[in-house]
Order: sequence, then C-alpha cells, then structure tokens
Amino acid sequence: MQYAPTIDMSLALTLALRGLTLLGVLLVVLALVVVSLGATGFSDRVLNAVIREELRGIREGLARTIRDPDQLEQALATRKQVLEQQYGLDRPWYYRLPDTAQRVLTLDLGEARSLRSSSGSARVSDILIERIPRTLALVTTATFITAILGLWLGVKLATRAGSKLDRLVSYMSAASYALPAWWMGILLILVFAFYIRVFPSGGMYSAPPPPGGVSRALDFAWHALLPVITLVLVTLGAWVYVVRTMVLNTAQEFFVTVARAKGLPEGTVMRRYILRVAAPPILTNLVLALTGSIGGAILTETVFNWPGMGRLYYEAILAADEGVIVALTFLFTLLYVAARFLLEVFYVTLDPRVRYS
Repeated sequence: MQYAPTIDMSLALTLALRGLTLLGVLLVVLALVVVSLGATGFSDRVLNAVIREELRGIREGLARTIRDPDQLEQALATRKQVLEQQYGLDRPWYYRLPDTAQRVLTLDLGEARSLRSSSGSARVSDILIERIPRTLALVTTATFITAILGLWLGVKLATRAGSKLDRLVSYMSAASYALPAWWMGILLILVFAFYIRVFPSGGMYSAPPPPGGVSRALDFAWHALLPVITLVLVTLGAWVYVVRTMVLNTAQEFFVTVARAKGLPEGTVMRRYILRVAAPPILTNLVLALTGSIGGAILTETVFNWPGMGRLYYEAILAADEGVIVALTFLFTLLYVAARFLLEVFYVTLDPRVRYS
C-alpha cells in the first residue's frame, strides 16, 4: 500500500532536483553573457557610443545659446560626466553589469538603445511581444507541419523498409537535408514571385496593407505561405530520416519479436511495443525543434524580409544593442530550460524503461 506513494515521492524529488539543475544552467548562461559583454569591453564601447550620440544633439542645442567655444566645451564636459554617471561608466563593468542581469532575471528588460517596435516603443518587452507572434506564424508553423509529415512518412517507410518507396523517399530526404534554406528561398522567390507571380517576394503585408479583419489576415497568410513552404522543404528530409531510423531500430528489438510471437495484432505491436519505445527520442527532437523555432530563422527571415525573432537578433548585433542581446539570450535559454524539464516529465510517462530512484 505504501509502495506507490514512495515511488511518487521519489519521482517528484528527482524532477525537482532536475528542475533546480536546469535553473542553474539558466543562471550560468546569463552570467557568461554578462561577463562576456563586460570583460571584452563591448558594453563600455556601446555605452560610449550612446553617450557620443547624445552629446552630439546636446552640442547642437547649446551652440545656439553659448557662443564662447571654451564655455561650450566646458558645458559639454559637465554633461558628459553626468551621462557617464547615469550609464555607470564611472565604475568598472563588474559593478554595472550585475544590475543588468538582475533586471533580466526579474523580466525588467528595460529599453533598447536604438531598436524600436512598429509603434515606436523602445521597451525591449514591447519589441519582443511584437516579434514573437510573427515568428510563431512563420517558423513554428513550418516546424509543426514538418513534424506531422515527418512522423507520418517516417513510420510508413519503417514498415516498408527496402521497398522502392523507401529508397525514393530516402534519396529525396538526403537532397532536402542538403539544401540551404536561403538558397531554396531565393529559388522559390524567382519562380513563384517573379516568373509565375503567384506569391509575393517578401514582407508581411501588401503595399498598402488591407485595412483589417479577414482581408488583412488572408493577406498575412498569403505572404507567409512561401517562406513556410521553404522551411518545410529544407527540414522535412531530416525529420523523415530520423523517424524512420528510430522506428526501424525499435522494430528489430527482441521484445517486439516476442510480442509478435505471442500472436498480438500488428496494430497493437506498433502502438504499444514500437511507437511507445521510439517516442522519447522522437519527442525530444519535436519539443526542442518547436522551442528553437521561437528563436526564428535568421537567413530565411532575411531573404523574405520577415521581421521575426531571428531578424531581431541579427539587427540587435548589428546595432550593438546590448539590452536586446542579453534579453534575447536569456529568453532563448529560458525556453530551452522549460523544454528540457517538460521532456523529463514526458520520458517518465512514455518510456516504460525509464525508472527514477
């Protein structure tokens, strides 16, 4: 009577310990980002560049009222000193950047130095909230479609190993896996946007965009369709091959042979003895792929001029926007930690061979 509660308590303790371990990973990654930005002098260079830009505007304003060059330079030096104190440049980086890490941990992401949202907001949270749905509509949708097709084709091919269909799809999978996403995107734009003129060449909306409602949603879907097709074509091959290999390897295990020798129906053998055992590694790829898709696809979003999370990371690096870089790195790590913990729970549910003690 006490055996099941004991197992439940042991399982809960193990999951709690794994959760704390993943939280430690999150803190270490954030600390490494902060130390990298500070120790390399990148943070100081960014802040000095921001101060120079502000002083340039201040100089233009003061030059209208102060005619003496010496007084003007003295006033600018005073303003520069005040700005350096505001940005923390009067102290070493290891005094300044821990405050940035604390604000990121509490999701107080602050304001971007140069990047802005479509509404003109400089708050990092507003920029992220604006970009995430766009990436979900593009990259995450493509990843979900790829996963569904890959599971269906992979299982189908595993049951027909060695057939002509299996060889044909295997060759096509290898070709799909070898295609660069940016090259495929450019090729599809040339064919379907310039020659056939079925899809637009890029962007999220037509120019001018529809006023709203259903017509605006349909225009958004029309612009997203070609990049989604691109991502599905270049990632489907890897999914099909991985699922086929995992299912095929599991189907050759001894316990599957015993189940068939007992006279169990093939459908039961496939569901209970093959797919359930092969599910954890397949689920690992699925969860991590869906989580990674929120980070966007830099090259694909750039080719199709799609303002998603991948483009945001690229723009933040080009603009040397320290706050956005730290926030994005923390967000992606947080998503990875959450996905890993979710997988720990799934492993216990799906794989009968997993036992925690």
